[in-house]
Amino acid sequence: MGTHLPDLSPCPFLPAVDRVFRAAEMKTMGGERGEEFYELALTCAQSLWLQGLPAQSILLLNRAFSADLTGDESVMQTWPLPYAAMHWVMANRCEDQFIGNPRRHFQHLATRMVEPRKELRSWRAWACWAYACEIFPDYPADEKQIEEEGVVEPGRKEIAAGLDRFGVKGERQLWEDWL
Repeated sequence: MGTHLPDLSPCPFLPAVDRVFRAAEMKTMGGERGEEFYELALTCAQSLWLQGLPAQSILLLNRAFSADLTGDESVMQTWPLPYAAMHWVMANRCEDQFIGNPRRHFQHLATRMVEPRKELRSWRAWACWAYACEIFPDYPADEKQIEEEGVVEPGRKEIAAGLDRFGVKGERQLWEDWL
């Protein structure tokens, strides 16, 4: 990719960018997982989207979901948790753009989550999985993992309860707004 962004419509739920950002820029944050990390992850997600890389944009949105925030930070007032952005990126990608299998991706993410904030991050992954199941109804689950590991795919009520229990104030509503 060059230094110019192609002529694509930006995601309205992510910060505007005026240059190309790469996922590698996240390394500049070191171990910091607060507001700056969150905003940079969202900015990189927008840039990757505009570069025609929706799968990589999704990965950066996953990174944003991993930020250690309470929900009261000023950045969260400007850029709420990126459920709208996640749904928008999956729903608006062009057929010729690589997206992988988001259903399988989020299934794996939810079931293989590690600390810190394992429970919260797992429920967020299941929430995004629900979007993927809705947007890509023909994309298969990882049936082998389900069978071998006894994975039980949660229903919407279970996901909502998980977000209520572990998420920030209003998180479940942010998710449900896009179902």
